[in-house]
Amino acid sequence: MNKTLTEIIRDELGLNDKAVNESYVTQAKKYDLRTELLSQKTKEEHQKLLEGYIKSLNDVSVKLDAADRDSASPNHSEFGSLKREEVWNMNAAYLHALYFENISDLKSVITMDSLAFMRIERDFGDFDAWQKEFVACGLSSQNGWTVMGYSLMLKRYINIIVDLHSTGIPIGFIPCIVLDCWEHSYYRDYLSDRKTYIYGMMKEFNWKKIEERMQKAEKMAKVQ
Repeated sequence: MNKTLTEIIRDELGLNDKAVNESYVTQAKKYDLRTELLSQKTKEEHQKLLEGYIKSLNDVSVKLDAADRDSASPNHSEFGSLKREEVWNMNAAYLHALYFENISDLKSVITMDSLAFMRIERDFGDFDAWQKEFVACGLSSQNGWTVMGYSLMLKRYINIIVDLHSTGIPIGFIPCIVLDCWEHSYYRDYLSDRKTYIYGMMKEFNWKKIEERMQKAEKMAKVQ
């Protein structure tokens, strides 16, 4: 009989006699990046990295079910360590997925009557000002991400710098444009020239996908 991923992990951890109530299983999507601004080797290795984060996330999810809540401590506890690893791997997995989805559009175009263009103009003054700040965030990231999204607290779109996978993310923030600025995303193809990499990825942003995300963000903003 074929076993599910959750069942396999439970077997390996010896959890067959215990209920697994909170675990979840995430699967890695295969991304067809058509851009020629990244080498095939970089694309392949980046896909493997995503799959590794998702495998770790699934492992952590199952282990959390068996972790002892009573021994939780700010200094040292299995439960506390796993919860931190959960956020690390969850953010890494989903930031990579958002990044892969919004790059590599060889026919990249944004129209002046689109929601994305109008909201960027409204909240950043003009489109060029947003681009300049977005690039500056990318150059400032200390191995991490630059993200444009909607702040439910500020009620506007902002650019943020996310160092690593979990530092600098404000509460109530909905990501709409994600750019990977870890060295592994560009160093093979651009060495230390991060700026050229950033310019290249921005030229091929998938504005249709970004528009869909911003439409969802607008709906969430109305719920407040």
